[in-house]
Amino acid sequence: MSYYIHNISPFALEFSPGFGIRWYGLSYAIGLLLAWYILIRLAKKGFIPLDAKDRANFIFSILLGIVIGGRLGFMLFYDLPRFLQNPLSFFEFWRGGMSSHGGFIGVGVACFIFSQIVSRQKPSSKEKANKISFWQLTDAMSIMTPAGLLLGRIANFINGELWGHIAHVPWAVIFPLSAPTGTPLSLIPPRHPSQLYEAFGEGLLLFIYTQIRYRQTKLRPHGQMTAEFLFFYAIMRIICECFREPDASLIFGVSRGIFYSALMIPLAVGLWFWCKRVQKPAA
Repeated sequence: MSYYIHNISPFALEFSPGFGIRWYGLSYAIGLLLAWYILIRLAKKGFIPLDAKDRANFIFSILLGIVIGGRLGFMLFYDLPRFLQNPLSFFEFWRGGMSSHGGFIGVGVACFIFSQIVSRQKPSSKEKANKISFWQLTDAMSIMTPAGLLLGRIANFINGELWGHIAHVPWAVIFPLSAPTGTPLSLIPPRHPSQLYEAFGEGLLLFIYTQIRYRQTKLRPHGQMTAEFLFFYAIMRIICECFREPDASLIFGVSRGIFYSALMIPLAVGLWFWCKRVQKPAA
């Protein structure tokens, strides 16, 4: 059986060898533009009280949360020895290394800080007169995030990184980077394109679910959408991790992606019931 041999360039535009616009960077840019578009629609439909200036500031805050949280999460969760030996390695973005779980934490911190700042502003417009809560922001992020996850996983596939376990299914892919440099293609085993599995589960399916569920806003308290997103992301991530080659040492016999995602499940369930008991239904 012949398998697809991965040979996609990581550059959308390459100006000189090793320098150009990468698909991975474009995935972040397009993801933020989509998030901005979704945020505008939510504001126009009255789901979230943010004017144009605050929406721009919120997107910038989210960008900082993703970059700082994602990078710091990777260093702490996946590459702690190198980080402790050289903390400045945090700034070596060209080497790659971002963590979804760290990004979620970073975005959560950004949402909290932003909600505090906006809520303390003197109301200068009808939109600002309505205080916005932390949970309103995280609920909005729950329907904005899957689009970014979808694009990011596709970019992982384009980069030929984070490949899956060895497999001989018809859609398996030969990733040259999965073997030592110089290994003949005939000796490189095919693998699951687990990046695409994650793009479908964490990205597309979760995007469809959150888009439908969010519009039932009057049926649920603030924060429950956040809990549902975290719960179903964790489930999808665990399923997809079963096909993915671990990219770091195991924890208690499972990949770090499974371990960190498993921790999210009880937290998400607890948050859902706490919101149902404490939070007011979304207006």
